[in-house]
Amino acid sequence: MRLLDGRSMAAEIGRYVIDEADRLMSAGKTPTLAVVLPTADPAASSYTHILERTAGKVGVRCEPHVPIGGPTALLDAIDALAVDPLVDGIIVQTPLPAGMSSREVGERIPVEKDVDGMNPASLGRLALGLPGFAPATASAVVEILIRARIPMAGARACVIGRGPVVGKPVSLLLLAEDATVTICHSRTNDLISIAHEADIIVSATGRPRLVGAGFVRAGATVIDVGTSVTTGGQVGDVDAAAIAPVAAALTPVPGGVGPVTTMLLLRNTIRAAHQL
Repeated sequence: MRLLDGRSMAAEIGRYVIDEADRLMSAGKTPTLAVVLPTADPAASSYTHILERTAGKVGVRCEPHVPIGGPTALLDAIDALAVDPLVDGIIVQTPLPAGMSSREVGERIPVEKDVDGMNPASLGRLALGLPGFAPATASAVVEILIRARIPMAGARACVIGRGPVVGKPVSLLLLAEDATVTICHSRTNDLISIAHEADIIVSATGRPRLVGAGFVRAGATVIDVGTSVTTGGQVGDVDAAAIAPVAAALTPVPGGVGPVTTMLLLRNTIRAAHQL
């Protein structure tokens, strides 16, 4: 079974980001990503540090913002960043403060700065095939398939998970690549049989080792988006050892989708900087 190394793919994307950041800075513009941290969630803080370190290596300025004062302060902070000419991209980390919805927050991010596709209008643009930014994790799935030269046109793809961050947008992205897509979820009858028909399986449920050998037909490619922390460490949705004898390719956890997602946020920031 071939492991699809997200770290090496992220490094390839990073070289493009470095070149484009140099071009922008030569023209007097520093590409800037604003990261809003609305809560003191340790995982969100940890990821922001990773994003800052990665951004520093490729020439993108990454500015954390910690609004103090609850929902009103959060929305005010986003509104200020939305009109700041020095800010090219905006992402808001989750979880959000109690009582706030991702729609309420996402609607405040202008689509031209919405580098992680949080604004519902960004998903609408994706559905209609209009220019815009898709959620970076969903984009990372297709980016990996492209870079690994996994054929999507005409392929049968099974997406397990229907959430707005991965499941729905990755289904639209796969459709745009001419795949035939089936979206599965917790109420899908006979999930294993449906998944077993697919050439490409994308799992984004956060249920540790959900996808076992019975899900995967011989020669299929499996993209593991889920991450869970267990007593044995970080694991994905896929039981890698169980599917190894039958799958052709798999993204590892960690080291698969995650690094590509991070670099795509920075590439989107570069693209946003070019259009503003």
